[in-house]
Amino acid sequence: MSGHSKWATIKHKKGAADAKRGKLFAKLIKQVEVAARTGGGDPESNPTLRTMFQKARDNSVPLDTIERAVKRGTGELEGVNYESVTYEGYAPGGIALLIECLTDNRNRTSGDVRSTLSKNGGSLAEPGAVSWQFERKGVILVPASVAEDDVMLSALDAGAEDITDDGDFWRVTTPPSDLPTVRDALDQAGIAVESADLAMLATSTVEVTEAGQVKQLMKLLDLLDDLDDVQDVHGNMDVSDELMDEVGNA
Repeated sequence: MSGHSKWATIKHKKGAADAKRGKLFAKLIKQVEVAARTGGGDPESNPTLRTMFQKARDNSVPLDTIERAVKRGTGELEGVNYESVTYEGYAPGGIALLIECLTDNRNRTSGDVRSTLSKNGGSLAEPGAVSWQFERKGVILVPASVAEDDVMLSALDAGAEDITDDGDFWRVTTPPSDLPTVRDALDQAGIAVESADLAMLATSTVEVTEAGQVKQLMKLLDLLDDLDDVQDVHGNMDVSDELMDEVGNA
């Protein structure tokens, strides 16, 4: 897709190697709960909940755990009232970052994010400083072993905007509200889906060509991901598959 970052693919490759299942489960459950609180508990009429529900299932979160999170979101069970906060910042090398959080204590979260950035060569930015460089999209990753024509036939007919070759994956991009429909079309066609999620994609990118800088950026990403309130990090870093593999094997 012209102009769009491979950040979603980079994040997926990094995440596939992570073993922090308990922390991942907690974040996914929080996302389900907030989606239900915001748009209601019926996945059929709440596309965001439907996406978060499926994302949790894709990551092996037990069904009863997800259903309890939905009930906390709708008020059927007692739960914590989380609010959504997005911080804007910069990583080393001028990489723009959007850091999406769900928190019950905004002061704690902003302090944690600010400290993590400043200790690792980054900084917080003023609201609006980098968000204009991103747009929200649905992103579906399909293994590259699937024929491109098969992916195109199912995805484009269901409303996908574009299909891009990202090396190991076909990256299918959709309008946010159409993500569940396109995912269903691929499933019904018997096409394996590696992941499906909402993401903030960069409209322009910064190419990173040095392994040392990639390692520094991945370290910062790990530290941000480790913060309990951080749900996702989006950036405009663009790295070749070869360099990612080099860093991953180092």
